[in-house]
Amino acid sequence: LIFIMHLQEFVTVLVRDPRIQKEDSWHSYIDYEIFIHTNSICFTRKTSCVRRRYREFVWLRQRLQSNAVLIQLPELPSRTPFFNMNNPNHVDHRRQGLQEFLEKILQDALLLSDSRLHLFLQTQLSPEDMEACVSGQTKFSVADAILSFASLNRRFPIEDEEEKKGKNDADSDSESSSSGLGPSDDSISCGCKASPASEES
Repeated sequence: LIFIMHLQEFVTVLVRDPRIQKEDSWHSYIDYEIFIHTNSICFTRKTSCVRRRYREFVWLRQRLQSNAVLIQLPELPSRTPFFNMNNPNHVDHRRQGLQEFLEKILQDALLLSDSRLHLFLQTQLSPEDMEACVSGQTKFSVADAILSFASLNRRFPIEDEEEKKGKNDADSDSESSSSGLGPSDDSISCGCKASPASEES
């Protein structure tokens, strides 16, 4: 008798390591690391690690809901005027809520088919650039964006012109923006780049 073992698909998502990021001398926000480990065929990368902030989760939920109107999406932890980023209990409560939100979303096959979700989880593209990529306004595909971010540890996939230009500037330490969509970020944590610092929390 031959026994064939069927490995059950799994997706592990962790929202962890909240960090305060300063936008300027007056404004700060918290972002969180999203770690994904999976064997699911739905995912381009089997492990990934990016940083996202609360307002990007709000954007993701709105986009997913508009594309899956018959599904009642789980709620995000509520935005409260009393939220204090220096209060560890407040921050951890929000972190737990964000993790539960993602865990529930990743159990739904229809939501898993939305490219925005994969770009959100496995690249550091901004919401605007995710929309551009999904709607075909970029030279790179969704899969290209995910693979390029993971392998090159950059905010944007390299395009041909930039790649050629980069060969001429190989002696320089500075990193140019790789797609013309926006500046590259230079803060790195455990292989993840911080979110762009031009939005409110």
